[in-house]
Amino acid sequence: MKNFVFISPNFPTNYWMFCRELKNNGLNVLGIGECPYDELTQELRDSLNEYYKVNSLENEDEVFRAVAFFSFKYGKIDWLESNNEYWLENDANLRTEFNITSGFKNEDMARIKYKSGMKAYYEKAGIPVARYHMVDTLEGCKKFIKEVGYPVITKPDNGVGASLTYRIENDAELDVFFSEKDDSIQFIMEEYIFGEICSYDAIINSKGEPLFESGNVTVLALVDVVNNATDSIYYIQKNLPEDVKKYGRAAVKSFEVKSRFVHFEFFRLQKDQKGLGKKGEVVALEVNMRPSGGNTPDMLNFANSTNVYKIFADMIAFDKTEIEEGEHYYCAFIGLRDGLDHVMSRDEIRAKYADSIKMDCPVSDALSGAMGNYMFLINFSEKEDMDAFYKEVTALK
Repeated sequence: MKNFVFISPNFPTNYWMFCRELKNNGLNVLGIGECPYDELTQELRDSLNEYYKVNSLENEDEVFRAVAFFSFKYGKIDWLESNNEYWLENDANLRTEFNITSGFKNEDMARIKYKSGMKAYYEKAGIPVARYHMVDTLEGCKKFIKEVGYPVITKPDNGVGASLTYRIENDAELDVFFSEKDDSIQFIMEEYIFGEICSYDAIINSKGEPLFESGNVTVLALVDVVNNATDSIYYIQKNLPEDVKKYGRAAVKSFEVKSRFVHFEFFRLQKDQKGLGKKGEVVALEVNMRPSGGNTPDMLNFANSTNVYKIFADMIAFDKTEIEEGEHYYCAFIGLRDGLDHVMSRDEIRAKYADSIKMDCPVSDALSGAMGNYMFLINFSEKEDMDAFYKEVTALK
C-alpha cells in the first residue's frame, strides 16, 4: 500500500475531498497540520488513516519529525503534497530529505517558484514573456522604465498571490515604493501588460500527458481586488480556448511537469504591445505547480460536470482515470466585499438565481483579502447571461 503524506489537509477546507478520494483509491493518507485533531471536520478525519499535529508548519524540524514518524511506522513515503503554493518549498525540501521521487525537489525551486526563473522556460516553450528587471537601485529601475515606459508592476520574485504587488504609474510612485519596500525581499519589476488574465488548469500524469484540462478568466485583476478592496470576480470557461490549451501543454513540456495538478497563468492582450504580440494573443504570466486556490477545484467540477478530486487521486494511484466530463458550463465566482453598499442583497441573489447556485457561503478569513467576504458559485450556459449577472450583483447604490 502506498503512503501519501498530505501537508495541511484542512486548508483550504475543501481539500478534505482530495484525501477522501486518495483513501478510496487504497492509499494510506497521512495528514500533518497545526489544527488539533478534534477540531478537524468529521469528513476529513474519516478521510485520513492518521493525523500528526505540529505546533507550527513553519517549524521545519517539527514537520521533519512528523514525516520521520510516518516513515518509521508505515514504511517508505511514496508521495508528499500540500497542493498549496505557500508550502511548495517546504514540500520540496521534505521530498529531498526523504528521497521522495514523485515530485519537485529543492533543485527545481528556482524555475517553478521564482518569477524570474520561470521566464526562460516559457521562452523555451515559444511563449512571449514581459521584459523584467531585478529591483536594485532607484537609478537602475529608472533606466529599465526608460526602456519599457510606465506603468510597471513590482512584486516579490518569490511570492504568493498578489501580496506586495504594486502598479507604479510615475516617478513619484516609484519614489514611494523605494521608501517603503522591505529590503529583505527581492522584488522583480516587469513591463505592464494590458491584458485579461486567463489560465490553464490541468492534471498531468507521469508521462506529462493531461488527464483533465480547463481554465479560468479573471475579470478583475487580483492586485486591484486586494489593493482597492473590491468585489472579486472570475469564472471557469465553458470550453478551454485552443491557444491557451496549446500554450499550456507547451509549458507542461518545457517545465517538465509530471504527476501534478497545475495552474498556469497567461495574459490575453487587450491591445497590441510591441515585443509581446497583437491584441487577442496570449502571453505568459506565471506558473503555479498546484491547483488554483480556494474553491476553484469545486468550480472546475461544476463547469465540467466532473470530479477533479477523483481525477487527481486516480492520477496518483493509477496514472490514469476513467472519469468522464459531462455537460459544460461557465461557472461564475463572485466574492462580495463587506462594507460595499450593493444594490442586490444576498437573499435577492438567492431568490433570482436559485436554480443555478452551486455554492453559497462565507469566504474564510485567510482568503478574504483576495476573494471577498461572501461567495456565490453559479453556473451559466451562456456568457451573455453571466455577464449580466456580474453587472447586476456588483452594482452599488
